[in-house]
Amino acid sequence: MRIGVPTEIKNREFRVGLVPDSVKELTARGHSVLVQSGAGAGIGSDDDAYRAVGAEIAPDAAAVFANSDMIVKVKEPQEVEWKMLRSDQILFTYLHLAPDPAQTIGLMESGCTAIAYETVTDSHGGLPLLAPMSEVAGRLSIIEGGYFLKKTGGGRGLLLSGVPGTDPANVVVIGGGVVGTNAAKLAVGIGANVTILDRSVPRLRYLDDVFNGTLTTKFSTGKAIEDALATADLVVGAVLIPGAAAPRLVRREHLGMMRPGAVLCDVAIDQGGCFETSRATTHEDPVYNVDGIVHYCVANMPGSVPLTSSHALNNATLPFTLALADKGLKALDENPHLMEGLNVKDGKIVHPAVIEALGENPKL
Repeated sequence: MRIGVPTEIKNREFRVGLVPDSVKELTARGHSVLVQSGAGAGIGSDDDAYRAVGAEIAPDAAAVFANSDMIVKVKEPQEVEWKMLRSDQILFTYLHLAPDPAQTIGLMESGCTAIAYETVTDSHGGLPLLAPMSEVAGRLSIIEGGYFLKKTGGGRGLLLSGVPGTDPANVVVIGGGVVGTNAAKLAVGIGANVTILDRSVPRLRYLDDVFNGTLTTKFSTGKAIEDALATADLVVGAVLIPGAAAPRLVRREHLGMMRPGAVLCDVAIDQGGCFETSRATTHEDPVYNVDGIVHYCVANMPGSVPLTSSHALNNATLPFTLALADKGLKALDENPHLMEGLNVKDGKIVHPAVIEALGENPKL
């Protein structure tokens, strides 16, 4: 198979769909890999690094899309990219279609087979291709949230850890999955006062055991969230419904309950966000203020640490990439977990959560 790797073009997105080690695995199995010139610059891998493992270098994205059977990316295709897709191509990348009717329509009109990393499953009910980026984003939520909690970042002027004789920051994490657990891990390690909310009692028991009493677990209800917001300095939104739009758990009126200069970090923004006042931002302009509350809603948080993120992502995606390269669409029939990643095929939405969010014929 001919596999194409275009340079990512989303704002300040420095990750790459295939790192050189992954390319070497593909070329060793007889596949050809076409990498756009400069695609690996963000992770310190120049064109020669890709040539050394058997890749061909293309001068631009148009050449990659025109000469590939499968496109492997990181972020969802932008308009200029989805217009280059064809009906005989496989697209393998993050898509996050539920809050994005324009992209969904573009993929449908292209006729391509679009497989989303974020809805591929595993035998334990997990999301193995979303997990590594959730780990990165969860940890970054505390790093970035702590930065913007500083007065120079627009926040309350508070140090997450405090110092002897002062109170540490109160960090509230809504959602106890991979993002929430990693956010809590970093926040506890820094010395913040951490509360994590979830609607699964078994998950709360697990978190209580893992953190050995170093954080507070609460069953997530509307009242519990309101109580937590009243004393929160940093709130991390970490709620996920696979493939679907995120539920809005913090509403505009809740902001008035919070301390001025507190920070909301919405890690669910790729799926529309779990705060009513969330809107996607970029690394170039990451925050905005609503009713005195700082909002950090960068839609590609892991893009700021591309070396870590690209390798962590490839560790998870490579087995599926190899299967698709070796077997084409037959790989979907042979692996029900990979089949769960199928979002669009033959001009139709096929993933139930996306259909529920947008309908079978989405409108702009």
